[in-house]
Amino acid sequence: MAATRRTPTARGRRTLLPPASGSAGQVVTLLRARGPLTRADLGAALGLSRATVSATVAHLMQAGWVDEQPATVGVTVRGRPPTQLLLTKQAGLAVGVDLGRSHARVVLAHLGHEVLAERVLDMDETWRVADALEAVDRLVDEVVTAAGVNRDRIVGVGLGLPAPLDMSGHSTSTTIPPDWVRDDPARAFAERLGVSVVADNDANLGALAEARWGAGRGSTTLVYVKASTGIGAGLVLHGHVFRGSTGTAGEIGHVTLDEDGLVCRCGSRGCLEVMVGGRALIAQVAHHHAGIGTVPELIAAAKTGDLACIRVLADAGATLGAALAAVLNVLNPDRVVLGGELGAAGELVLASLRDRLGRHALASAVSSTTVVDGELGERAEALGAVLLVLTEAERFVPTSATARAVRRSE
Repeated sequence: MAATRRTPTARGRRTLLPPASGSAGQVVTLLRARGPLTRADLGAALGLSRATVSATVAHLMQAGWVDEQPATVGVTVRGRPPTQLLLTKQAGLAVGVDLGRSHARVVLAHLGHEVLAERVLDMDETWRVADALEAVDRLVDEVVTAAGVNRDRIVGVGLGLPAPLDMSGHSTSTTIPPDWVRDDPARAFAERLGVSVVADNDANLGALAEARWGAGRGSTTLVYVKASTGIGAGLVLHGHVFRGSTGTAGEIGHVTLDEDGLVCRCGSRGCLEVMVGGRALIAQVAHHHAGIGTVPELIAAAKTGDLACIRVLADAGATLGAALAAVLNVLNPDRVVLGGELGAAGELVLASLRDRLGRHALASAVSSTTVVDGELGERAEALGAVLLVLTEAERFVPTSATARAVRRSE
């Protein structure tokens, strides 16, 4: 099927970004970034009086932009419990796209931090941008239909890619990413979908999702390790993704552990990725387990008691621990979350990972770090792409229609 473009209308690309000034714009921006909050939370965070918050919220609710629900977490007061405010579907929809080497996953959520629908499609590892454009466009139609909403309410798309990217969404490496990443896929998706698209490294997005909605909740210094075909890490420091000066922060997959080891796609030898990446793990059991061709199959065999598979996973954990020991010494995180396909192995990997950290990292760094597997599984990167739209609104251009709607509510 020939690719078609959904050209933005005269209103501009569909995005949601309230005016920089005005209490309504402040409230909408905060609810978009943080999710449901009480009136007291809004007042404290924005420095607004109770009367101003009440009046602003009343206008937004009348306009249909804000709704309220019972506050069920952290309520200790007597009497009538407080309610939490959240944005509605009318405020817009966010799409998260995770493009892996062999899959495309699309998640649809509204700006009140509620996931409405999700779809995933397995893809051949030789796919190109044109193939992904077709697949994602179709998946977006499917999630919109499943949620019973209009596609023109989509205000932004977050795109996760397996490559280091700068703030403009362009690859900063000529050796690490697949060839198709160099074709500026974010721009191609924006043209195809007719909506603003912002791209980020997939491990960064997995880290963002686990920090907000998963195993990293409450962490102040989080290291998220995505271990699948490739190995990468995302860093969330005090609620914000740390990308480094050119977007390569967290590329632990290309830390050299064996100078005489196999040549990596980055051009170096003995990188972490060529030792514990998905293909490397499968290769270790290929001589007597011809039927095991994926990491999930390797993990399933280990969980049934296969000694060879158990050993491969334990060794992978130890190797990961050796690489992460330096990260603990440098960053001193309070939490390390293992995600990606290898995260599903749980203690089969984590036990040896912790043991190796104990041998090679400073005792104080180890004692202050909790090492756990992720809670969001293979959904983490797509959910993080949704959060990219919700929490980094300044990277999306406002539409005149949205601005007018917020101004009318003030």
